Amino acid sequence: MRKFGIDTGDLEIASIYQYYAKWIREGRLVVNSDWNKDLKIKFTAQDPCQIVRKSYGDPVADDLRFVIKSVVGEENFIDMTPNKSNNFCCGGGGGTLQAGYHEQRREFGRIKHEQIVATDADYCITACHNCHAQVHDLSEFYEAKYHAVHLWTIMALSMGILGPNEREYLGEDLQEVNVFHPEQAEM
Repeated sequence: MRKFGIDTGDLEIASIYQYYAKWIREGRLVVNSDWNKDLKIKFTAQDPCQIVRKSYGDPVADDLRFVIKSVVGEENFIDMTPNKSNNFCCGGGGGTLQAGYHEQRREFGRIKHEQIVATDADYCITACHNCHAQVHDLSEFYEAKYHAVHLWTIMALSMGILGPNEREYLGEDLQEVNVFHPEQAEM
């Protein structure tokens, strides 16, 4: 906007993670981690390079963690080391997923894979589509026990609105948790 001299007025550019955190704090986005109290399924988070390291920094990473802890339970979140602005790139961005250099991409991503494995988490929450595709591929390629799951998928599960046909990336442990059946909804 500045480059082209466009008056933005009071327009604020923010990440959706910041909005999710704001809406949860305000009670406008009602999520719940009770589904995981007894299951105690462990989650970690991949910090997307473009949003965290290259744009908004640790404040957005903190908001991302607030959202995740709100939906899975603070006691069920395990942070990677290093994390936030110092986290390692997954190796899936910048066109590498489409570039065709699968061996090189997976070797670069091995660092991320080992970082996820070190947490012993059952799931790695990814808020970026490229991160999700890369982390999912890494888990399959290295035959890991963790699953990659989109942030919105786990948010929808926590709200009880995740349908049975929206669980492709969930393990067997979450296939039947808080299943929403649209035919049961009030019209």
